Amino acid sequence: MTTKSILNSLTGKGIISAQQADSIASFEGEKAFSVHGELRAILYVGILLFSSGAGVLIYENIDTIGHQAIIAAIALITAGCFYYTYKHSQPYTHGQADDPNKLVGYVLLLGCSTFLGLEGYLQFQYNLFGTRYGLAAIIPTALFFFCAYRFDHRGALSMAITGLASWLGLTIAPLSVLSANDFSDGKLIIPAIALGSVLTAVGWISEEQNVKKHFAFTYMLMGGNLACIAAQIELFNHSAKLLYFFIGIALCCFFVLRARRAQSLLFLLMGTVYGYCIVTYVIFTNLGADAALGLGIFYFLFSSVGVIYFLLNFKKFLGIKK
Repeated sequence: MTTKSILNSLTGKGIISAQQADSIASFEGEKAFSVHGELRAILYVGILLFSSGAGVLIYENIDTIGHQAIIAAIALITAGCFYYTYKHSQPYTHGQADDPNKLVGYVLLLGCSTFLGLEGYLQFQYNLFGTRYGLAAIIPTALFFFCAYRFDHRGALSMAITGLASWLGLTIAPLSVLSANDFSDGKLIIPAIALGSVLTAVGWISEEQNVKKHFAFTYMLMGGNLACIAAQIELFNHSAKLLYFFIGIALCCFFVLRARRAQSLLFLLMGTVYGYCIVTYVIFTNLGADAALGLGIFYFLFSSVGVIYFLLNFKKFLGIKK
C-alpha cells in the first residue's frame, strides 16, 4: 500500500479533502530521506576493504617495497589515525559522548586495525615478542580498552574484549564461541566461566554506577554467552554437576531479570533458552531410561506449548506496551 493509494482511499471516503491530500502528498514527496545507515555501512566496508587491500598489496610486493618501508607506512597510518581521533574527539565523560564528528569513530577503528597489522608484521618478520604470545595479545587489549573508554567507542571495546579472551586462549565472538573453542580441554572451562562472569559483572556494575552504561550490553552479551555455554559443557561432561548447575541457573536468572529491567528480548532469550537446556538435561539424566521415555513425550509437548505461549506474550513479560 502506497501513500498515494492511502490518500485516494481517505479522499474517497470524505475523511480528508483533495487539497489536504495534495498537501500531504507534497510533504511526503519532499521530506528528507535518511541515508545514515547506508553511509555507516559504506564506511565500515571502506575500512575493511582498505585494510584487506593494503594487506594484499604488501604481500604481493613485499620483495620490492622493503620491510622497513612497509613498517614505516603502517606505523604512520596508525599514528595518524590515533592523532586525528585525539584531536577531534570530545573530552572523556562517564556518559555517552555525543560526538558531532562521526568520522572519528571510523578513523579510530582503522587505527586499531592497522595497529594489529603492525604488531603482527613485526612479530612475523622480526619475532619481536618471541614466544611471549601473551604479551603480544595483552598490549593491543590494553590499548583498545583505553581507546574504548577515552573515545567512547563500542567497536574498540569489542576488540578489547576479544583480545582479552585471546590472551586466555578463548574465542568470545557470539557466533563462534562454541565452534572455535576447544572445550574438550578442561583447562579452558574455568577461565571461560570466570571471564564470562567477570564481563557480565562489569556490565552490570557499569549500568548500576552509571559509568559508560551503554557499554553494559556489549559486556553482558559477550560474557554471558561465554559463561553460559562453558557452564553447560562442564555440566554435561564432568562430575561436579551440582556446582555448574547452580552457576548456569544463576546466570540464566540474572539475564531474565536484566531482560525485564532493560526490556531486552535478546537477554530474555539467553536466559530462557540456556535455562531450558540445563533444566531439561538435569531432569532426564536423573530419571531412569523407562521414566525418561514415558515422560519425554509429555515434557516436550507441554514445553513446546510453553515456548509458543512465551513467543506470543513476551512483550507482556518485558513490560513493553503494544
